[in-house]
Amino acid sequence: MGTLGRAIFTVGKWIRGTGQAMDRLGSTIQGGLRVEEQLSRHRTVMNIFEKEPRIHRDVFVAPSAAVIGDVEIEHGSSIWYGSILRGDVNSIHIGSGTNIQDNSLVHVARANISGKVLPTIIGSNVTVGHSAVLHACTIEDEAFVGMGATLLDGVVVEKHSMVGAGSLVKQNTRIPSGEVWVGNPAKFLRKLTEEEIVFIAQSATNYINLAQVHAAENAKSFDEIELEKMLRKKYAHKDEEYDSMLGVVREIPPELILPDNILPHNAQKAVAR
Repeated sequence: MGTLGRAIFTVGKWIRGTGQAMDRLGSTIQGGLRVEEQLSRHRTVMNIFEKEPRIHRDVFVAPSAAVIGDVEIEHGSSIWYGSILRGDVNSIHIGSGTNIQDNSLVHVARANISGKVLPTIIGSNVTVGHSAVLHACTIEDEAFVGMGATLLDGVVVEKHSMVGAGSLVKQNTRIPSGEVWVGNPAKFLRKLTEEEIVFIAQSATNYINLAQVHAAENAKSFDEIELEKMLRKKYAHKDEEYDSMLGVVREIPPELILPDNILPHNAQKAVAR
C-alpha cells in the first residue's frame, strides 16, 4: 500500500470511528429507551500488519469466509462459507483448482515443540472436506482430506493420498502417495483404488464448477434477486396437462434455468474431457 493509499485508509478509519462514537453517545443519551443495532465488522479479505492476501481474480471466497494476512490463492480455487485462512505469523499458499470446504480452518506456525517455523502449503486440485483443521502442514497436488480431519505441524500428505474423515494426523507424519490413512492417531489403512484416484480429480472439478455458480449468485443485486423470486412464484404451480389441453407453451425464463456446470451428467462430461 503506497503513501496515498495509507492516507485514504487512515481518513476512512477516522470517519468510521467518529460515526461509531456518535452512535454510542446517542445511545447513552437515550438511556433505557434506546434500540441498538449490532453491525458486523466482518471482512472477507483482510490485511494484518504489513501482510496482504494475494488472491487470483477468479477465486471464489464466500462472504462469510475470512482470508487474513500472508495468504496466496491461485486461479480456480474456492474458499467456502465459514472457513478461515489465517496467515499472520507465517504464510499460506494454495494452488489452483483447490477447494477448502465450509467451516475449515487453515493456520500456520511460528514456533512449536520441534522448534520449526512452518507455513501451510496446499497444492493444486486438492479437496479439503468440511470442518477440517490444517495447521502448518503440506498437502501435495490431487490429495484428499476428509471432513473433520485434523493435520498437525509438519505433516506431509503426498500426491494422490487420502486422509479419512475425522482422523488426527500427528506432528511430522508423512503419508505416502497412493495410501489411505484413518483413525486417531491416523495410521495406514490400505492403498487407494484407481476409482478413488479418479474421484479425487472429479471432486476438484465439481467444486471448480460449483464455485462459479455460487460466485454468480453472490454477485447478484437486490433487484435481480427480487426478480427471480417473482419469477419462481409465477412458474411454481404450472399444470403441464392443463397447458397442453389449451395448446399453451410456457417457456422457463433464463434466470430460472439451472446452470449446465452443476447438472450431474454435464459435470461428468467435464471430468471426462
